[in-house]
Amino acid sequence: MRFLTRVLQVARLGTGLLTLALAVPVPAACAEDFAVPRPSPGAKVQQTVGTTDLSISYSRPGVKGRVIWGALVPYDKPWRTGANDATQFTCTNDVSVEGQKLAAGTYAIDTVPTPDRWTVAFWNLTPPLGALDYDPKYDVLRVTVKPVTSEMTERLQFTFDDPTADAVTLDLRWEKLSVPIRLTVDTNGKTLAAARAALAVAKPDDWRTPYRAASWAFDAGVVPDETTKWAQAAGKVKQNFQTCGLLARLAARSGDTKLATALMKQSIAFGKADTTVAAAQVEGNEKTLAEWTAKK
Repeated sequence: MRFLTRVLQVARLGTGLLTLALAVPVPAACAEDFAVPRPSPGAKVQQTVGTTDLSISYSRPGVKGRVIWGALVPYDKPWRTGANDATQFTCTNDVSVEGQKLAAGTYAIDTVPTPDRWTVAFWNLTPPLGALDYDPKYDVLRVTVKPVTSEMTERLQFTFDDPTADAVTLDLRWEKLSVPIRLTVDTNGKTLAAARAALAVAKPDDWRTPYRAASWAFDAGVVPDETTKWAQAAGKVKQNFQTCGLLARLAARSGDTKLATALMKQSIAFGKADTTVAAAQVEGNEKTLAEWTAKK
């Protein structure tokens, strides 16, 4: 009898829980939740120039057999330079666009095409504005560039071409037209400022920071007096394969072959005794020493 009573109690409890579960509302799927592909798909391209990151986000309309320039894209009128949303350009440090300074930030790009010249406007996205809300009053920078004929490109495309340590060309291609925009970055100035800031707070027993600064400055060919000072500071804290090798190259550059040879021999000896130094690095210094010796 007790067993039967217990079963009935459990059954009643289960029914109550089921009723409660059914009473909890389940959110219905929203009719606006599902996504459909856009005729002009989104794209993003990125490029690092020196230590500056550049990117551009845009949509890619297709030619689809249409007349583009002077028709679908009218001449002498602002164009959002893509489809759907505003085309956006981002630079993590200050850059120069066709020789004019543009501060680090994110900007919308609008262009005003003509058959012979294009105006490229970088405008402020604050407050948030739509792709079709362009007004010259929001301009941060305007430059003029010359379009050139190119091979057929079905979908609008941005590329970063021919990057170097301090420059790159942002190229817009669509249909049989290419619009190159030259971007430059003061990579040496930015790196030099960062190096000086790091050295100002470096600890007395830190050889790596002055060594890295001197090694970069040596390769970049900037601030020779500071380069030598930083290399000597690194070597004073720690003599090793790296510091002796750099001091040897500095001596060779100044014309002191005797000191350069002695320091390079030290560097090679340190490298052979240090298991963390790759054999190829030691061989590189040996090759450099052989070249110096052959010149005597």
